[in-house]
Amino acid sequence: MTDNNKHAAIGWNFDNSYEKLPSLLFSKIEPNKVELPELIVLNDEVAKKLGLDAQALQKQSGVEVLAGNTLPEGGSGIAQAYAGHQFGGFTMLGDGRALLIGEQLTPNGERFDLQLKGSGRTPYSRGGDGRAALGPMLREYIISEAMHGLGIPTTRSLAVVTTGEKILRERVLPGAILTRVASSHLRFGTFQYVANWGDLETLRALADYAMKRHYPELAEGDYLGFFRQVMERHAALIAKWQLVGFIHGVMNTDNMTISGESIDYGPCAFMDTFDPSTVFSSIDAQGRYAYKNQPRIGGWNLARFAESLLPLFHEDQKQAVELVQEELYQFEAMHKGYWLSGIRAKLGLFGEEEKDEELVKKLLQIMQEHKADFTNTFRALSMGKLDETDLRDKPGFGAWLETWRARLKRQAKSDAEVQALMQQSNPAIIPRNHRVEAALEAAVEHGNYRVMENLVKVLKNPYAYSTEQEDYCVAPGTEALGYRTYCGT
Repeated sequence: MTDNNKHAAIGWNFDNSYEKLPSLLFSKIEPNKVELPELIVLNDEVAKKLGLDAQALQKQSGVEVLAGNTLPEGGSGIAQAYAGHQFGGFTMLGDGRALLIGEQLTPNGERFDLQLKGSGRTPYSRGGDGRAALGPMLREYIISEAMHGLGIPTTRSLAVVTTGEKILRERVLPGAILTRVASSHLRFGTFQYVANWGDLETLRALADYAMKRHYPELAEGDYLGFFRQVMERHAALIAKWQLVGFIHGVMNTDNMTISGESIDYGPCAFMDTFDPSTVFSSIDAQGRYAYKNQPRIGGWNLARFAESLLPLFHEDQKQAVELVQEELYQFEAMHKGYWLSGIRAKLGLFGEEEKDEELVKKLLQIMQEHKADFTNTFRALSMGKLDETDLRDKPGFGAWLETWRARLKRQAKSDAEVQALMQQSNPAIIPRNHRVEAALEAAVEHGNYRVMENLVKVLKNPYAYSTEQEDYCVAPGTEALGYRTYCGT
């Protein structure tokens, strides 16, 4: 069987629309080959969604594609150009260690980018080696699958392969490449790049492309509507993050997608003890991207995105600014609406009452004062096992319970309906940091992938409240203190 026939058997079906945009937006590059690729993880569910044959993908011809050694028929290697505000400072960026090999059209007619992360140097590598270590790639696989299970819009991972190379970071580590699947890799920073180094024609072409790809319901030229839709998706996305205690860790404008999907799982983590000031990222010394700051930073990032679109809103800059300011003023209330709706569901509240927000804030205040575990507090409330909360017998909690129960009695819903809503809204498990680290240590240091496989399995349905999840619900002890995450570059 020829290579083309082998590739056809896998089910590749590329239609690379991004390459039809002005060449300023990308650089075409040849794959950087590796000598000894080995498939470590293959996501059968994602493969099926993409219309790929998982068994055929595991054969050598499939592994060669996942390693970046070859491109299948219709594939084309490009590195995308973009810029971004990183911790507030603006800089030129781009895919410094990633290769977009094509846009896969699924049997359902959906379009997804397939990108190899850790595939080697590109024109945007800025002195880096373009490679990735195994641990961070497995971490992205675990967290992205957990986010998907939680019902949060996210990029996903098709596969992880090791390269046989040694990667020098703080120490020598095994090299790896992750195949990332995204609705697209268009970012706020893509527009910032064009606004700074392109022309109006290119900016318009990019905006038209993004609208057609992600917001086809919009009328042609409705750029203000385009911005409004992106803002709406991020208001909802950040609310979803906070409702499960997720902290992105590096909310730079190059990590904010036009599609509204979560992307880049380097310094991210999930909060154990509830504290709004929680920061995990080793590089976020000032707490810019702390849990409590995520809505504010989301609004700030949207303002930077809006600045890049100003020439499309109106030919008069002053009027363009006035138009977009009216939109931006709505973001805070928009996010709060999504968050309040979600937190009501977490407490089993149907409908709305004026003092619901006060009820919620009082609980969070008590949780913070007594260092309660965020996930397990809501889990215990969902299960009616109040003796299992960190708050049992704590000052103020008994009075809060009485107020909450009185609120529940005022709604015409049965106890079963309340519990069902709560368990649909409160995950029994999250990817606890100590569990993720244990899985990575077993895989990277000992070649044992079973720990990771078991973790990913229970994270696929975090709302199951199953017996096999119970061990994973246990909060960490003192080992969680001072936990830090790293970007993995």
